[in-house]
Amino acid sequence: MAITMHADADARFLRAAITVMAAVLVSGFIVQLAAGRSSFNAPLIVHAHAVAFMGWVGITVAQVWLAATGALSLHRTLGRLAVVYAGALLVLGPWVTIAAAQAGRVPFFFQPQHFLFADPATIAAFIALFAAAIALRKRTDWHARLQIGAFTAIMGPGVGRILPMPLLTPYAFEIAALIPIIVLLIGAGRDLRVHGRVHPAWLWSAGALIAALIAARLIAFSPLGDALYALAIGDSPLAAPDGRAFPPPPGAIVPDVGQ
Repeated sequence: MAITMHADADARFLRAAITVMAAVLVSGFIVQLAAGRSSFNAPLIVHAHAVAFMGWVGITVAQVWLAATGALSLHRTLGRLAVVYAGALLVLGPWVTIAAAQAGRVPFFFQPQHFLFADPATIAAFIALFAAAIALRKRTDWHARLQIGAFTAIMGPGVGRILPMPLLTPYAFEIAALIPIIVLLIGAGRDLRVHGRVHPAWLWSAGALIAALIAARLIAFSPLGDALYALAIGDSPLAAPDGRAFPPPPGAIVPDVGQ
């Protein structure tokens, strides 16, 4: 039997959780920009990706505030737009990842071949959880919690910009992606205290993200991963010659093996 929601209290928790998560995600990008490690000098696809995903953050925050304040009609209208918008994220996410691998712009603390699969895997987890939330929109207990789960799946890039990523290799990607699960644990603990048991949506959300990360690593370093990586980068002269090797850090002197 589904947990009987204390509607107002649950809505306030959802609003607070998503708002804090959005603030953490955005702050990661601001920190990098302020430190001079990020700039606006990037290819068009990177800008399109950034605008789209920050737009999603805005949509998500707006949705929880509309729901918490009782503006359900506008919440549903924006929800229909969000369904279409999520499709754009599904395209832009893998697109910018492939473009980074082809151009040799994979961060030096990620192996290009792993990055090529891990980033789209988290997008897949996000889409799966978001789709489940939409399918269960009439069961508000599931809908609200799965929306938090979906948002958790795309927090890695923001969280990673706050962490000392070079010190976390070779599992820097997984660490940055899994830290946001803390929000799911907080939600589970709150459910246990308020409702008497942990809602299964928290477990499904955490499981989807963990499964995506495990699958990405297994596929990336398999013969299938080798073949797909070679197919993705094609004959790009800027791509890393070995997708399993970590790229050199910025400013590093790379020896010319031809000499």
